[in-house]
Amino acid sequence: MATDTFSDAIREFEHDGETYKMADLTVLEEQGLCDLDKLPVSIRILLESVLRNADGDQIDADSVRAAASWEPDVPDAEVPFTVSRVVLQDLTGVPAVVDLAALRSAADRKGVDPTVVEPEVPCDLVIDHSVQVDHFGTDDAYEKNVEIEYERNEERYRAIKWAQQAFDEFNVVPPGTGIVHQVNLEHLGRVVHEREVDGEQWLVPDTLVGTDSHTPMIGGIGVVGWGVGGIEAEAALLGQPINMSLPDVVGVRLSGELPEGATATDLVLHITEKLRQVGVVDKFVEFYGPGVSQLSVADRATISNMAPEQGSTISMFPVDEKTLEYLELTGRDEEHIELVREYLEAQGLFGEQEPEYTETVEFDLDEVEPSLAGHKKPHQRIPMGDLDDHFPALLEEQGVIGAGGEPAIGDGSGAAAADATDAGPGLPLDEKVPVELEDGTEVEIGHGDVLVSAITSCTNTSNPSVMVGAGLLARNAAEQGLEIPDYVKTSLAPGSRVVTEYLERAELLDDLEELGYHVVGYGCTTCIGNSGPLPEPIENAIDEHDLWTTSVLSGNRNFEARIHPKIQANYLASPPLVVAYGLAGRMDIDLETEPIGTNDDGEEVYLEDIWPDTEEIRQTIHDSISPEMFEEKYASVYEGDDRWEALDAPTGDVYDWDSESTYIREPPFFQDFPLEKPGVDNVEDARALLTLGDTVTTDHISPAGLFGEDLPAGQWLTERDVPVHEFNTYGSRRGNHEVMMRGTFANVRIENELLDGKEGGYTVHHPTGEETTVFEASERYREEDTPLIVMAGDELGTGSSRDWAAKGTDLLGIRATIGKSYERIYRDNLIGMGVLPLQFAEGEGWEELGLEGDEYFEISGLENGLEPNAELDVTAETDDGETVEFSVTAQVDTPMAVEYVENGGVLHLVLRRLLTEELN
Repeated sequence: MATDTFSDAIREFEHDGETYKMADLTVLEEQGLCDLDKLPVSIRILLESVLRNADGDQIDADSVRAAASWEPDVPDAEVPFTVSRVVLQDLTGVPAVVDLAALRSAADRKGVDPTVVEPEVPCDLVIDHSVQVDHFGTDDAYEKNVEIEYERNEERYRAIKWAQQAFDEFNVVPPGTGIVHQVNLEHLGRVVHEREVDGEQWLVPDTLVGTDSHTPMIGGIGVVGWGVGGIEAEAALLGQPINMSLPDVVGVRLSGELPEGATATDLVLHITEKLRQVGVVDKFVEFYGPGVSQLSVADRATISNMAPEQGSTISMFPVDEKTLEYLELTGRDEEHIELVREYLEAQGLFGEQEPEYTETVEFDLDEVEPSLAGHKKPHQRIPMGDLDDHFPALLEEQGVIGAGGEPAIGDGSGAAAADATDAGPGLPLDEKVPVELEDGTEVEIGHGDVLVSAITSCTNTSNPSVMVGAGLLARNAAEQGLEIPDYVKTSLAPGSRVVTEYLERAELLDDLEELGYHVVGYGCTTCIGNSGPLPEPIENAIDEHDLWTTSVLSGNRNFEARIHPKIQANYLASPPLVVAYGLAGRMDIDLETEPIGTNDDGEEVYLEDIWPDTEEIRQTIHDSISPEMFEEKYASVYEGDDRWEALDAPTGDVYDWDSESTYIREPPFFQDFPLEKPGVDNVEDARALLTLGDTVTTDHISPAGLFGEDLPAGQWLTERDVPVHEFNTYGSRRGNHEVMMRGTFANVRIENELLDGKEGGYTVHHPTGEETTVFEASERYREEDTPLIVMAGDELGTGSSRDWAAKGTDLLGIRATIGKSYERIYRDNLIGMGVLPLQFAEGEGWEELGLEGDEYFEISGLENGLEPNAELDVTAETDDGETVEFSVTAQVDTPMAVEYVENGGVLHLVLRRLLTEELN
């Protein structure tokens, strides 16, 4: 542990007759290195990690001084941060398992004991991202969906189960348990760990990274944790510190209290909108002030959950009395809770803090109003009362209708017809088309109708106030005789089994089921895009009439084509509002003034008539939730059901790869692995594979949902006799690089500006000018030995922490991306795969520079290697010899990140070190 320079900072800590060791931050203050009261809490946690892990090798005394040097005008310093644990979900966890297995295979091929590849910090993998809503609205929907889940994912689950026996401290939470972040919040999170290190007991702050961008939800209980790609998580698992620049820390001062009728979801949508306006990308956010005490820990976790949508790395709250009460409520051991208090008090980390911040933002809880976010960005907040104006304006803006609501396509009479497609006969805003469902039920649908109404996602299902609120609203609606229209696909996907337990105890589950909100699974479902199919007649009507239908979900993401490829507009809302809009059956309605439906007597019923009051929600929670519920449900969290127990998985230290598998294949990253690092060099005669606009998400780059047989990934599976109904999703195929590289940049909504308005994974091959798929073009460029680049606008790679968005980029032969700005995780994942993320100069972009994307590109300035934040020169030359020269900055911030690029990636670096040590 700590170097001799700071050996005095390692002291003993007595608690309840036990003696522990700890890294005491107050010693650094005594030595004059910092003023702890002025340091943000998150910085103190980083500092503790650096101090405790300073070994004079990877982390030295200068690293401790660098971490302690934080001040509001943040110094340019690098900090090696070592986490105490890692969490994975299965969509990103399977490729992590595949990579770890591939590392062991590479070691084995070199004649090295494969167990040198071993996690050095504990890991929990929660299987939550694979269950789909195939069945809904029935008592047996859950059983049917989980049965199909096992059928679809048996091979993937076998690989996960292999990892559970092959690696020490690699724990698996089986399917049907809950969503990773809610399980983390309610059970895995400890706030403070008791850890044995070299035979000694230590107290260690709970810190983590996770392979899901919403990992910061754990900040609701004061734990520092954030989302990373699988690549970086794997490196952390293998003991690699996360080398990061000292972050700016924004303090959000909360005041006031939430008004009656406003929910935690409304609050987080307001805060997300506010922080996007402020600009907190790559920054830490801490909440403080008198308003913090007005929020329950569940409310705080809802806010922390949407840190990625806010743009921040973390959004965390202090550990205070309410935090300890939450730990007690969720069944944590009383002795541990007292240990948490005493340790944090000793470190000066308990209770209200008012340190110095880089920037302070004021936020008044009194100003929160019922809201939704949409139609495709989580930070586009819309007051509930504005939906009736918003939706027609959206359709007019999109060229679907004219100013008077008339169709803008089809017969050519609409005001926007000149810009429209020939998709089919358009529909006026106020008209419906008849649809006969498979069971003979006749319905009518039109623009704005809600086709999916889903209570889903850890963002909200972790919060009893909104879940109970939804149940009470459902009860009130049922008593009025209100019903959900037959065209609405309803679902309830709790984030843990505790939710079902307290809804049953409160006798609210029956009320939700009466409206069609039956439990469909314990996983992310609709929020991740696993909404399942719509009835075929409805999909046909959408296509035939170019309908802009909608979904409403209590999730955190609503990007294009994410919820369902046929649904154009998606809205985030609280669980009570999800039910309300499900009842209304449409989004173009003002629920403040228009009736939601009519009761059994034909009388109009308004939202205010069925909305539960705050006190009723509080009393129901008080009467229905107890620590025993959490203790019982989590007592067997790693055991799983009979299906999991019966699953036959491989054993042994080295994975037995099946060359015929279409789910799990050994990736090419570590095959024929050289011990010498490849380094970097100038890029010459490169071509642009794609030119993209702003806010290209990781969903665009590496979609997670369904795909067809006409796409490269589907063609590959078809060639191996996989029937279309067994394709599953891109997300489920992440253990197979052949599918995933073919799915890179293949989202049906991505727009490559090399083409004229065409959507989907297509591009132009240069110099032939032939239009083809992105994958086919990349293969032709590979045969021609042509390096590739991608150009884009602002916010490249925003969204989920998908390592395949970077892995696929690498496998397509893309040497560099050039964008106006990047989302942090995607940028770091590119670095982790050895791909250069380059940024245009301020005010410049490919459009501003007059680039067409058909030029030859040369990137120079790398002949002597790469330096952090190096300024490089790019020359774009047309076929007739005209050139455009411009400068870019390498978004590679630290010396360690440079090493990753020079080694071809972070795992390449780790493997190279392990093999070199063993072979020497």
